[in-house]
Amino acid sequence: MRIKRTIPRSGSSRRIRLLAASTGLIAAAALAVPTATATADPAQTFSANQLTAASDAVLEADVAGTAWHIDQATGTLVVTADSTVSKAEIARIRSEAGSSAGALRIERTPGTFSKLISGGDAVYATSWRCSLGFNVRSGSTYYFLTAGHCTDGAGTWYTNSSRTTSIGPTAGSSFPGNDYGIVRYTNTSLSHPGSVGSVDITSAANATVGMSVTRRGSTTGTHSGSVTGLNATVNYGGGDIVYGMIRTNVCAEPGDSGGPLYSGSRAIGLTSGGSGNCSSGGTTFFQPVTEALSAYGVSVY
Repeated sequence: MRIKRTIPRSGSSRRIRLLAASTGLIAAAALAVPTATATADPAQTFSANQLTAASDAVLEADVAGTAWHIDQATGTLVVTADSTVSKAEIARIRSEAGSSAGALRIERTPGTFSKLISGGDAVYATSWRCSLGFNVRSGSTYYFLTAGHCTDGAGTWYTNSSRTTSIGPTAGSSFPGNDYGIVRYTNTSLSHPGSVGSVDITSAANATVGMSVTRRGSTTGTHSGSVTGLNATVNYGGGDIVYGMIRTNVCAEPGDSGGPLYSGSRAIGLTSGGSGNCSSGGTTFFQPVTEALSAYGVSVY
């Protein structure tokens, strides 16, 4: 079952989003550990065109609860399906792939893919709570980055649940497609350190497969793991499809959306969503932070 946030969008019911928060203008991720087996033919190799065609076919099948990325090491398209995806839907994906179906490697993961909200320090919009990812700046103007599904439809942000101490307005939002947003600090009495907890973030970097990463969130604290895939597409359902995500085995739980993923002192990503929990493990997807920094012309500090 997909978790949604309750907020009207142009008069209609908005999706309810999972909420969470933590400390230090940071955040987290969430979701589950793959348990399924691969089904691609290991004896067959597939061309880049075949893998691209298979990826396009999975997108065309439009099955909510699936995520997929090309595994360069095995030359296959790894399709991760959550617990809501039926055998019939898997069959539909294979059918859509046609002659490229052999390139698919199907994996199952417990739980359901959902967009997670919160992290770092808790930040509150009018009707929901999210996590602050990284503090950034452009010249003398300061902002923070978070998930785009957090800023989608949000106006003013606050530091507290009673919404009496304002931070500032949403200055940009990109979701679906991407999953990043930016909020401008207009309350000059607020500090905005360039750190995640006690870790000073001094630069940003692109993820690489096998990279050791850490995320922090208000629901589950700090957890570490590694990058397991790049350029993943995630279908959350309802037309909410995001591209170019970082796939990890870091756990997280509801409320961790928007929070930071980092490796040492380097900013890596913003928590998008996933499935699972921090008892059994999780598969979490992150928006690459370098894309958001470039889009808004800002930098970490």
